[in-house]
This record gives sequence, structure tokens and C-alpha cells, in this order.
Amino acid sequence: MVLVVQKYGGTSVGSVERIQTVAQRLLKTVKAGNSLVVVVSAMGKTTDGLVKLAHEISANPSRREMDMLLSTGEQVSIALLAMALQEIGQPAISLTGAQVGIVTEAQYSRARIFNIHTERISRHLDEGKVVVVAGFQGISSMTDLEITTLGRGGSDTSAVALAASLGADRCEIYTDVPGILTADPRLVSDAQLMDEITCDEMLELASLGAKVLHPRAVEIARNYGMPLVVLSSWTDDPGTKVISPTPQPRSLDDLEIARSVDAVEFDTDQAKVAMLRVPDHPGVAAQLFGEIAGQDLDVDLIIQSIHEGNTNDIAFSVSKGILKRAEAVAEAIAPAFRSPTNPSDDEAEVLVESNIAKIAIAGAGMIGHPGIAAQMFTTLANAGINIQMISTSEVKVSCVIDAADCNRAIAVLCDQFNIKSSPARLPISDNVETRHGASLHSNPVRGVALDQNQARLAIRYVPDRPGMAARIFSILAEQTISVDMIIQSQRCRVIDGIPTRDIAFTVAQAEAENAQKILQEAAPILGYGKVLLDADIAKVSIVGAGMIGQPGVAARMFAALSQHKINIQMITTSEIKISCVVNKEQGVTALQAIHQAFGLAGNQQVEVPT
Repeated sequence: MVLVVQKYGGTSVGSVERIQTVAQRLLKTVKAGNSLVVVVSAMGKTTDGLVKLAHEISANPSRREMDMLLSTGEQVSIALLAMALQEIGQPAISLTGAQVGIVTEAQYSRARIFNIHTERISRHLDEGKVVVVAGFQGISSMTDLEITTLGRGGSDTSAVALAASLGADRCEIYTDVPGILTADPRLVSDAQLMDEITCDEMLELASLGAKVLHPRAVEIARNYGMPLVVLSSWTDDPGTKVISPTPQPRSLDDLEIARSVDAVEFDTDQAKVAMLRVPDHPGVAAQLFGEIAGQDLDVDLIIQSIHEGNTNDIAFSVSKGILKRAEAVAEAIAPAFRSPTNPSDDEAEVLVESNIAKIAIAGAGMIGHPGIAAQMFTTLANAGINIQMISTSEVKVSCVIDAADCNRAIAVLCDQFNIKSSPARLPISDNVETRHGASLHSNPVRGVALDQNQARLAIRYVPDRPGMAARIFSILAEQTISVDMIIQSQRCRVIDGIPTRDIAFTVAQAEAENAQKILQEAAPILGYGKVLLDADIAKVSIVGAGMIGQPGVAARMFAALSQHKINIQMITTSEIKISCVVNKEQGVTALQAIHQAFGLAGNQQVEVPT
């Protein structure tokens, strides 16, 4: 008999009528010959209502009592769904996270799962019952029985963790949209349904704000090779398959507490081209990378840091074999960025560095773990290795360093993160399927995401010496502040005889003011300048495994923004993602423009139930 784990979100069980509809769907699944475990969220906006109640009592409620309060929402929905199943003749039993034996770390409001005791579920399944489990919750140990919650979106995590622990044949996530779409249908009306997506692509999209799946759920599916499908609660459409690579065998103990970093990667076939002091206005990046794409040159890392005055710096890396051609393109375009009437030393300039290497740490477990980047920077600093460029994604942190330091960097990072081997970057010609778990699609971009809940912090005039980035981000990690994009400027300012560079990064808006305060207090000790905060930003990103080895993808994205007069404030990239920071009021326009530019629109408009 096939064992299926299904999860239904708050919208799907938001009323008695919807709970009864879900019960009929579950009965149909059982009659098809399946054993069934169901994970459900709290009804509709129940959790929001409970949070509001708590804040009417206390401005700063205890995290323990918040977990006690919020866990009650799921108890209502599991009991009602079990009743609805019993009413139509299907034996069922509801269980809380504690009754199931979902054991987590002792962290209120954001606990991760250690392991799940499946004996009771298995016994009820053998009795022919549908087991209805409260998502989002667990207990700190089988003796203390302290109730913990997994954080918002935790029901997804509960479902996939249960599926992995039970050895289920598949896990199905039911939601209010027909599957995973190329963009948020609330913002892009012609967003298209994908029939499949790789775990790596889904991790990036989920971490960028695509709310269909929680990143932690995707991480578990990826680690354990769990077949995962996202479907509509309202139709029988096939939905979207999330394709996992074949996993290495791993224990179900410490299920979510496994190591955060899976690999240390390096690439010594790298050279850097930096264009300093280019005008800070729409179209500059589009013009530069349009010319590069026109020469069929493939670019790896791209970074653009915060502006200084009316100019900005853009740097990118390429393979050494095409460095001369890339430099020639940059030199040819540089005069267009200079003043024809008032030439000065403070104008566009091209710098080339050929003796560099890229070193990166990668792992799905990095998501939501403050301090991983700081740990990498500290390890390099302790080895006396200076960082020239930083580029981050949700599952990777990449640094450009001096080529002479590469072997030492590999050794110390492998030792720090307990990695047994470090792969060099695979040639572009290698089959994308072997690296990403799915064949190359005709469109290199699979999805576009918009995150409007971030703020940018910029630290001016950071002394350019090993260890500064490590100390800065360690301070934030100690306060459990998670950092997203990190960019180190290419322009060097000498202040009192000390070379300095700016470092800019993004954090959640809710943590931004605290982060600014903490860093400004540390400024006299660490010797940097002001810490500037800008909450009026949005991050728009494209994701796709097919971007690898496809010149011109970045240029198309930048051109789409330029055509709508949208200025790019920051750029960062990974192999399968490009992110741009833009003005917040232009965020939705940017999303729609990029979605259209890559031809992602579908023929059928997706309606999201309220």
C-alpha cells in the first residue's frame, strides 16, 4: 500500500465548508488504495488573530507563552477535520505535535526538528485510520514536554519531515494556487504554472519570498530525496513536481540539525573586470552587459555596490580565456560613461585582475542560520586571506580571493565545516541535469520573485584588511540577525593612510533598525564610518538552472528594468540566480517587466481564492 503525506494550509481549511471539502478529497485518496497522514495549519487567519490578542495583553510577550498560544490554532483544525472524516465514514484520529513525538531543539518560535517518533502514527495507520497531525509544532523533549513552534510556514516543514521519517512514497502540499508559478499571481496576473522545478531552483525562489513552499521543507526534501508535489486544494490538476537529486544516505536523527554547509567549491579559472565610477542612472548595467552578451561572452559573478555621489561601481568575473575580450568590451564602452566636456580623474575607469580565484561554501542548511557567512569570513581572516569580492545567494556564499591563497582557503574551510572533499567548478559544457536534477529547459529563467520586506544597510569606509567582514557579520550573528545580500565595493578610499571599502547588505525590515544600532555602536572599535539605513527598497530576482552557460541573461534582465526607467541600486548573482535591489515603489513594475521580458506569461489567468 502506498503511504502519502498531505498538507493543507490555512486557506484550505479556513471554514467548515472547506474542511468538509478537504475531507472528501482525503476519502477519495484513501479509496484509491493509499495510507494517509494529513498535516494541517490553523484555520484561515487564526494565527494572526492570536498574535493580535497577545499584543493586546503585552507589548513584549514571552516567547514560551506565545508558542503555547499559537499552537492552539492547529488543534482546532485537526479536531474538526478528524470529525469531518468520521462523519463521512472514514476512521480518523487527530494528534498534536507532542502526541506524535515531533522532538525539536529548545528554541521557542523557531525550533528545528531533531527527530520524529513514528511508532504511534504507524500503529494508527495499521488500524486503517487517517492520521491528522497538527503542523507547525513539536516538543523540546519527550520528558520536558515543552511546546515549541517551527516558525511561520512551519506546517510545510512538519509535512516533509513526517514524510521523510515515515519513509512515505510522496509528500503532497495543497495550497490556494494550482502549483508553483513563474511569479506571484497576485502581482503578475499571467503567471504560468510550471510542471516541474528542481530543488535548487525552488530553494532560491522559496527563500526569495515565493510563499508556496517554505525553504526548510524544500531543504528536507532535497536532503532525503523525498518526492514532493505542490497542488491546488480546489482542482484535480497535476500541480508542480519538485525534483530532488539522488541523496547520500543519511540518518533521520538530527533531521533538521544536520550541518549547514555541504560543500566547499572553488574555481581558479577566474579573472575580474571592474568598472569604477560609472553613472548611477537607469540603463548603465543594461548597456554594459548588453555589449558583453553581444560578444557571446559568459559572465560568472556580477556585483554592483551602493552608489557614492552620482556614480557606482560594477564588477564581474569571467574565465581567464575570455578576459582579453571582456576587457576590450569594457574599455570600448567606458568613454560613453565619461564627460566629453569636463574630463577628470574621477571618471569611469576599467581595472582588471587576473590572479584571482573564487571560493564558495554551499548548502541548503544555510537558510535561516545566522552566522554561516561570518563563520566563513572569520575562517579566511584567521588564515590571513583577504576578500576582494563577496556575492551571496540563499544557499551559497562566494568570495573572490588572491589565486595564491586558494589552496589554503580550501583547506581551512574544509576543516572548519568538516567537508571531506572540495569540487572544482564543473565545465559549462557539462550536462546541467547531473548538477541540478532536471534537464535544461528552453527558457533559462524559471521564475521571478519580489521581496519587499527587506532593508539595506551600508557601512562606509571599512578598513580593507583581513577580518573586517568577519567581525562585522559575527556581531550580527551573535544577535541572531540573518543577512541576505552582501556586497563589498570595488572602489578603494584611503583615509588617514588606511585603504577602505564600503560593505552593503540587506536584512529583514523588522531587524534593520536594531542591526544599524548595533553596528554603529561598534564603529569606534572597528574603525569604520557611518552605518546608513534605507528601508525604501525591494529585491527582484530571476532564478533558473538553465542560466548556466547562457550569455545574455543578465543583460535581458537589466534591459527590462532600463526600459521602465528603473535604476538598479545593487546587483548580486549566483550560478542560478540574479538579484537586483531597486526602489520599493518600483518593485512590482520591475517584477512584471522582467516576467514579460523572459516570456514567462501563461495563457490562463490564475485566480487566488480569498
